[in-house]
Amino acid sequence: MLRKAGKSDKPFNLNYAARTGTFSFHAGEDFLDQIRFIHDLGFKSIEDSLMMGRPMEEQEKVGNLLDKLGMQMGVFVVGRGIGKGLEDALLHGGHNWRPSLATGKKEYRDDFLNTCHKAVDTAKRCNATWMTVIPGFYDRTLSIGIQTSNIIEAIKRGAEIFEPHGLVMVLESLSDTPELFLQHTDQSYLICKAVNSPSCKILYDIYHMSRNEGNIISTMEKCWDEIAYIQIGDNPGRNEPTTGEINFRNILKFIHRKGYRGILGMEHGKSIQGKEGELALLNAYREVDDFN
Repeated sequence: MLRKAGKSDKPFNLNYAARTGTFSFHAGEDFLDQIRFIHDLGFKSIEDSLMMGRPMEEQEKVGNLLDKLGMQMGVFVVGRGIGKGLEDALLHGGHNWRPSLATGKKEYRDDFLNTCHKAVDTAKRCNATWMTVIPGFYDRTLSIGIQTSNIIEAIKRGAEIFEPHGLVMVLESLSDTPELFLQHTDQSYLICKAVNSPSCKILYDIYHMSRNEGNIISTMEKCWDEIAYIQIGDNPGRNEPTTGEINFRNILKFIHRKGYRGILGMEHGKSIQGKEGELALLNAYREVDDFN
């Protein structure tokens, strides 16, 4: 069994959330079977960006199983797509970032708010608390200040939807393309301070921020009061820790000492395919989590 082949069976120090498909060579393709397998390995949470695109019945089954196993649901993506919606956009290969909140256009803001309402329903079915929000691309016809103000106004409206339900949107800066408006942690920090809501916080993705700005521990320290969710991926390669240049043992030690007991999403691939790769991934987490 994979757990017996790993380096240790002791509980993890931090709450890592394995993603859909992380252990599919051992657990099979069924998502519920994967959740059971992840639980048996000692993980306390799961993460699935595509949750809003899953059938409602499956969302409910996931929520019920997580509740039975005492596990948490990590983030799913609150996306936007004029005329097609998040569900279709995600299930057909990606995120639709062009209908940007930076533009200030009413139809884009309304579409975002409509998706927020749908996200509340999804969160209730699968027992989620956190949802990823990405404002979209730059609008090159507007100044940075105007774009930032447009995003703040839209996010405030979204927070009003989530607050009564105790849900939290987490803003994620990305490195996928320089066309994205939100690329640095200080931008997310500014927006969160302006929105001033418990339902608007930062998702700090270590992989993306390693690429865009570096200085990971210092930046997290400065913005710590607004960070509500963390994701992991080594750089280069965006695979499991120990496969790139990031010193995850020191970073995770810092996070633990800060008292963070939230979720760390394992948003990365595997450097080796097949069952061997799944074992290597598990052992990598055992290695970097051993910082006491």
